[in-house]
Amino acid sequence: MIKPDFLVLTDKGLFCETGNFYLDPQQPVAHAVISHAHGDHAVKDNIYVYCTAPTESIMQLRFKKSAGANFSILRYRQEFLINGVKLKFIPAGHILGSAQVLMEFDGIKYLYTGDIKIQEDATCEPVEWEQADVLITETTFANPNTKHPSPETEMVKLNSHNHNVLLGAYSLGKSQRLINLLNRYCPQRKVLVHHSILPINKIYEDYSFAPGVYEPYNRKLMKSPDQGFVYIVPPLTFNSYFRAKNVMRVFASGWENLQTQNQTKLFISDHVDWDDILEMIKQVKPREVWTLHGDGRALQSHFADTLPVKILPKC
Repeated sequence: MIKPDFLVLTDKGLFCETGNFYLDPQQPVAHAVISHAHGDHAVKDNIYVYCTAPTESIMQLRFKKSAGANFSILRYRQEFLINGVKLKFIPAGHILGSAQVLMEFDGIKYLYTGDIKIQEDATCEPVEWEQADVLITETTFANPNTKHPSPETEMVKLNSHNHNVLLGAYSLGKSQRLINLLNRYCPQRKVLVHHSILPINKIYEDYSFAPGVYEPYNRKLMKSPDQGFVYIVPPLTFNSYFRAKNVMRVFASGWENLQTQNQTKLFISDHVDWDDILEMIKQVKPREVWTLHGDGRALQSHFADTLPVKILPKC
């Protein structure tokens, strides 16, 4: 029988009382199961951390001595136990090392997606599927009107001119994917990368997911107008360069509000859209869906007569 309180949303994050552990806690805890290394899913100073090897490497890079006291590094589909709950990681396709977390207790399987992406991405492990009784999913873009365009359609926009491009992107995951997409769909452009992104690129390369051909930022090159350079920078740097000359400002994101003040819109998302969520539910075949990280009301309405959809309340 499905336990309706197997996972509860608390101030510290998503808590499994049965196993006395948290999934992607928002504050330091004793036992933290980390789906991936983005800052809204991986915090420092946990005592026991369970994650994939790339996630541990990125956390060590970012948090240094505060990354966590004790790490348990798990391979994909390697089973492990925490206080009687059986767990394993399944590729989520979001960024390097990202994982869904399959939990099993009393014969019931609960699948937590973390952040998940179905679109092809050569810079991380592709998503895999596992059937479960309960699917606990993000609903960041769970709206029938939201459909992410293909990366190729978006990237070829940058081929319509020779202007240098200041390309804003998150340092982890998005930047590496963009390097790969630029190499593939805009091969005539030289890719320059902000210094803060270089150590993350090195981790990707160490795990055999090299982003592609790029160079460290060269100020002299970027001052040469209309040479077709693309300079990838993190959000803070992008926002600080609001008066940059001889460049086209572009920010890569699935969010419309991050596109409004730029010369070109570039919709590159690392999350599932509405159709992707429906495909995920088709593959997982859950008896119940629990939602978080977004708005699950559209899913509730869509499955009103066929599948229970519960929006997890905060306790």
